[in-house]
This record gives sequence, structure tokens and C-alpha cells, in this order.
Amino acid sequence: MGIISPVFSTQKFWRACPKWLIPTLTVSALVAGVVGGSLALFLHSKPFQKREFSADEASAFTKQERITALAAGLPDLIRPVNILVLGTIVLSSDRPALANPEDRYFRQISNDLDGHSDAILLIRFDPVKQAIIVLSIPRDTLTFVPEVGMTKINTANFVGGAPLAARTVSKLLDGVAIDRYVRVNVRGFNQLIDALGGVEVYVPKDMQYQDHSQRLYINLRAGKQVLDGDKAVQYMRFRQDELGDIGRVQRQQAFLRALIEQKLNIETVVKIPEILEILRENLDTNLTVEEMLALGNFAVKVGRKDVRLVMLAGQFSPLGYWLVDEQAVARIGQEYFDSSLAHSTVLEPTNQYQLRIAVQDSLQDPQRSLLAQSYLKRLGYSQVQIVHNPELPAREKTLILAQNGDRTSAEAIQKALGVGQVVVEATGYLYSDVTVQLGKDWNPSP
Repeated sequence: MGIISPVFSTQKFWRACPKWLIPTLTVSALVAGVVGGSLALFLHSKPFQKREFSADEASAFTKQERITALAAGLPDLIRPVNILVLGTIVLSSDRPALANPEDRYFRQISNDLDGHSDAILLIRFDPVKQAIIVLSIPRDTLTFVPEVGMTKINTANFVGGAPLAARTVSKLLDGVAIDRYVRVNVRGFNQLIDALGGVEVYVPKDMQYQDHSQRLYINLRAGKQVLDGDKAVQYMRFRQDELGDIGRVQRQQAFLRALIEQKLNIETVVKIPEILEILRENLDTNLTVEEMLALGNFAVKVGRKDVRLVMLAGQFSPLGYWLVDEQAVARIGQEYFDSSLAHSTVLEPTNQYQLRIAVQDSLQDPQRSLLAQSYLKRLGYSQVQIVHNPELPAREKTLILAQNGDRTSAEAIQKALGVGQVVVEATGYLYSDVTVQLGKDWNPSP
């Protein structure tokens, strides 16, 4: 069943509306526009699920208990929901050689969603805490994949689709429940960004790379710019630097932050039916229409500071695997996914003597970094190192990044410095717990 494209009111109408009325009118318009006559049947349908699952496959997800309720005809989330999002790519090794190899690579990729997962995200929509948690799982994470054994986690979708990927992620995170899934391929992501009008992103350095065998062509210049679908794909897939796939995960998080800040608004919610129609051939999900509307409605209401981007911490192995930090997995599960019952021990907060802090000065002034390091050490933070990052843009405001999701420690450092904004995001120094990126607001004077 496809989405029926609705006709919405003009922009002038929305601007004239009282702000308190806009969310109600927006969702009402969506419901009326997409549903038409058979309201209940359509809302509970799954028009984007590519195939029905067997009973065993369906058991990879939580039972079909309700996650939404209709209040005055509008869908709302009624409990926290964990959604596995897989961005898939069909490599040339997965399929026969294609004609016209000189064409841009994403135009050559088939609509098949059963390839290796280039991006793996577990997103929690939590109406209890009024927060959205985005956990990035590196594609090279070494883990146990049922039916396969120990291998890279991105293999799961290729071997067994969304059900096997869900089981693998759940096991990796000590039994965190997976409620629903969404899979989108490269073509769909490209079309989505174009439908949204592009996203403004700071590209930290020139990015050039080409691989004819994978139809991968990247050519981006450094600097702040609006990325269309084509360029966004290039930015998100670049991994030709010292951090490899982890650098790509960090860029994915930076892109997601920009996407959320710029596009997570009422105007975008209004476009949901149009966007879904664009993605119809490149999207696979067991979310119902009602659930999609409820998620969009909830996301618009969440404050930007309550969107937390976390990465599964770990370290590189000589063989190219990402080896997860079990302590970090436990902490993320407890703090963000309510999985404390899955652990036999209670984790203690990281104390200031153990906390690894990286100091980066966005103004590229070594003296400021030294003074910040000295100041934090005098306060008892013994593991403070200066990390030079020439790609860091100059910031007006100091940014304190909870690199491994430890918001409490980041807030303590903010209080100690007296300035800064705390952000739960894994885009700082990889081997830190908290990264402090000094801005113009930090005054090193005593």
C-alpha cells in the first residue's frame, strides 16, 4: 500500500497560526491527508515493510504491544521505543558487474536492502525522559553473529536481514530490546537529503577518493557548505584517514546533529508523507503509519539539548576490527537504555582521577590549551592531555563533549570551567571520556 500524497495549507497559513496550534494542526493534516477513508486500517498498516517475517524472524523484535495511542485523533508515544536503523550498501563483490561503471556509484546500486550495513544506529525515543538517544555502532565491531560466529557486525544484515541484525545488536548490548527496525539504502538517503533541501555542514578538510570497483567517488572541499544528497553521501562514506571507519562514525554523528538542528521542525513533519513516498522503493520498516506519525510528532517536541549522540566505545585491533569496551557498553546500557537489570554489578561513576580529558583550543592557541590543562589538573583531574586539532573550526562558545556518553562528568567539568555547553556526542578525541573544545568565551586569566 503506498502513501497518498496530501495537499497542505500554504506557508502563509502556518506563519499566521498561533504556535500552540501548529502541532495539533500539523498532525491532524497529516492524519487526514494520508489516511483518507479507512483511518484505523491504514494507521495500523505497514506499507513500507518489504516482506512478512516468519514467526521466528518476528521474535527478534518485541511483541506487537502498543507503543502509541490516539489522543483526540492524534498519535502519541506512550512508552520508550528502541528502533534499529540500518543504512545499507550493496558492494560490487555482492553482485554481478554493472554496465556503465563510469556512472556515479549510488546511481548504480540496486534497491536491494540486504547488503552490508554501512551505518548501524540504535535510536531510543523516550517520552518518559523526553529525550532521543542515538547510539552509533561501528560497522567493523567484532561480535558474535548468530548462524555465522565471530565477525564484523555489518555482516548480520547481509546474512539474515533485519531480524538477524536485531538479534545481533541486542546480544551485543546485553539484551537491550529492539522494538522496530528501519532499513534505507544509499539511493534512499540521497533522495531524502535532496527532499529536505540539503543540510549545512562544516567539512573539516578536503576529501578526495575514488574506487571504481565500488563506484565510490568523493570530491569535497573543506569549509562550511550546504550538502545535497550526492555530497552528503560522499561526506558520510569517506573513511580514508587515520581513524578509518571510526572517523566516518564521527562524521555521521556530526551530520546527524546538523540535520536535527536544521530540519527537525514542524515544516519537516508536514513533509513526512512526501518524504516517505520518495523513499518508498528504498525503505524497509515494520513501523506502522501511526507509529511513524507518533515518532515525528515526538521528535519535534524534544529540545536539541535532549538529543544525545553516543558511540559504542572501544579500540582498534591489528586486524581491523573495533573491539568494544565492555564497561562502556554496560554504562551506555544502564544510563540510556534502562538495561540495568541485565548487569550483575552496579557501575560506579567515573571519578576525577580516572577521567580522561582531552583539551583542544578552537582558536589554535597552544598557550590557552596549556592554561586549561593546568587549571583542570589543579582541580584534581590528573589525566588531562592537550590534543591539537587543526581541523577544528573557531568556536564562539566552548563545547564540552561527553565522548562516551558520561554526561555527569562533562557537566562537572563545565561547572569547573565556568563556561561552555555540554553535548553528548562522540565527535571529540577518540581516546577521551570528555573532550573540551575551548571557544572564545573561555578566559584563561586568573
